[in-house]
Amino acid sequence: MNFENILFEKKGAIAYVTINRPKVLNALNMATMEELRAAFHDIKNDPAIRVVIMTGAGEKAFIAGADISELAKHDAVSGKEYTHRGQSVLNLIENFGKPVIACINGFALGGGCEIAMACTMRLASENAKLGQPEVKLGIIPGYGGTQRLPRLVGKGIAMQLVLAGEMISAQEAHRIGLVNEVVPAAELIPRAEAIAQKIIANAPLAIQYAMEAVNKGMEMTLAEGLYLEAVLFAVACSSEDKKEGTTAFLEKRTPQFKGK
Repeated sequence: MNFENILFEKKGAIAYVTINRPKVLNALNMATMEELRAAFHDIKNDPAIRVVIMTGAGEKAFIAGADISELAKHDAVSGKEYTHRGQSVLNLIENFGKPVIACINGFALGGGCEIAMACTMRLASENAKLGQPEVKLGIIPGYGGTQRLPRLVGKGIAMQLVLAGEMISAQEAHRIGLVNEVVPAAELIPRAEAIAQKIIANAPLAIQYAMEAVNKGMEMTLAEGLYLEAVLFAVACSSEDKKEGTTAFLEKRTPQFKGK
């Protein structure tokens, strides 16, 4: 697939996905969402890729929100389809089986904040601004903002952000737990790459199962989540990687994981 709205490249075990519409601050339209879907399906089917780093082109925005000119055309029927299509892309990112690191290099508003929340972890540059301002347009968040935000920061803070529609700084986003770290802009991608390399050194199946346990467990009771954890732990115990990892530890050498 030829991409017009994103940049997509692979370097070693890392895939880089960059929203590339800087003239409109990387605003999301459906064409961009479908390109993201295609890119992530490509990565999912490539066993050589272990981690994804996602960011926005330019120095002003990660993703500044939806393309309002496209959004303005929707009625109830088309709006519901629009939302479901977008949600399916974010669900793909969240339940990807490979970590996705969002590098928030500026504005992450509306759908941009929602995409960041669907990622496995979020790093922000010092100049980043985040928010869910949809109520200012007479709508509500439609790509998971009403669901993922309270799960990340708690109901009260999520309500304040969604209902007031205000932007917050990267530092405030870090304080409330919306982003993992705040770093200088020049260090954003290098920091993500450093985290990625630590992940890549670990067992691929263990990474996949751990992510599944956390993501699915968040939707369960504690008892159900503990049962899921036990099942996935048992599955991991049957892998070649578990044998290699424990053997390498006992032999005091670096493990050579194969994802099997």
